[in-house]
Amino acid sequence: MYRHSLRKRVAIAFAICVAVLSIAWGFAFFAAIRLSEDRVLTQQLQVAAKSYPVMPVNFRGYDTVAGLPESLRQWAQTNPAEGFYEFEAEELHVAVLSTEKQKPATGNEKLPGGNQQQHAFVVFDVAGIEAASSEDWWLLLVISGVVGTLGVLGFGLGVVVMRRAVAPVAQLAKAVADIDVEHLSMDDYKRIASGRFGDDEVGMLAGTIEKTLERISAFVARERYFTSSASHELRTPITVITGALELLEQSELSATDVKALDRVRRATLDMKTTIEMFLCLARETDDGLYDEQFLVMPLVSNAIELQRHLLSRKLVDVEIDQLANPGVCGHPQAFAIAVNNLVRNAFEHTLAAQGPVKIRIDEHELLITNQLNALVTNQESADKQHTPTEASHGYGLGLGIVQRLCERNGWSFSLRADEKHVVARLSW
Repeated sequence: MYRHSLRKRVAIAFAICVAVLSIAWGFAFFAAIRLSEDRVLTQQLQVAAKSYPVMPVNFRGYDTVAGLPESLRQWAQTNPAEGFYEFEAEELHVAVLSTEKQKPATGNEKLPGGNQQQHAFVVFDVAGIEAASSEDWWLLLVISGVVGTLGVLGFGLGVVVMRRAVAPVAQLAKAVADIDVEHLSMDDYKRIASGRFGDDEVGMLAGTIEKTLERISAFVARERYFTSSASHELRTPITVITGALELLEQSELSATDVKALDRVRRATLDMKTTIEMFLCLARETDDGLYDEQFLVMPLVSNAIELQRHLLSRKLVDVEIDQLANPGVCGHPQAFAIAVNNLVRNAFEHTLAAQGPVKIRIDEHELLITNQLNALVTNQESADKQHTPTEASHGYGLGLGIVQRLCERNGWSFSLRADEKHVVARLSW
């Protein structure tokens, strides 16, 4: 349970990290300064101890250039400006001062009061006091090591602090990632456990996700109950009607009754196909049937036999060109429904004596070709690709459903019409 919002926790964590690093850097610089002071004093004491009882004089003052050490005279004659100068080769540090000297006044004196500006020199001999270059490199290496260590510690501290600050987000992401959205169960929403995230932004997000998953789980349960109940309730009347038709076929009927019986049988078959089609689309899950392997040819042959009555008076033949015997991975009932729709549409919209209807089975596709219905105008059929929704108005109902079945199983469906033919293509 967290008392502060995620935004405040991140800000507090960042502030703590910066404060700790600032304190660490402050102590490091303070220690470096004190170490430098102690080092300089220690060096001076060492030099004095070596020359005891004669104490070395490191500072000397010079009023004239001539009194300077010989190594500095040539430089001093260039009249250097006031300031501090270092001569590494001679191990000398020089301070240049400005002084005024009284001079007798003459007729040509331009300075008021007869004063003349001169330079004075203070020379500090650091021989034996400054550390050697090798010691400087060692000191630089030590300082670099300390700085690098502090940097690594600061980075580790920042990672730890920020990880603790965003820990609720990581927990929520892990809980969501463990849910299989393709196979939701009734208890998946309980994995979120929004109560453990508090009342901050993460808690609000967790609560929303939990409620959403709960509603989805309830919807899936209702869908399963509906499809299982509807499957039984809708198929039972169809089975009763089919049984009654079989009994009627065994009795003596007139020619007119036989025709009526055939129409009832075909309507019953269409109703059965429609029920199976809608139930197949309504199911969210189908117990692994979408990964089943099946052959294409038996389903195509069965669809042709079921719909052959549509060609009984049209004098139209059906030509099957089987170039391969492919197997498809998916839902066999969905594939059978799609093929039944395409075959029925081709048979229904083929005019008398305008055959044949050609069915070609290739390794990865099924093509069903029939003559174009005369009701379709030339503007509609001028070599263009139709979407299933557009085509369903001219080439039979159910093509939109075929498209949905194909999308559910990862297949591809298209309908193409030119001036003479309509070609339905189902590929996998």
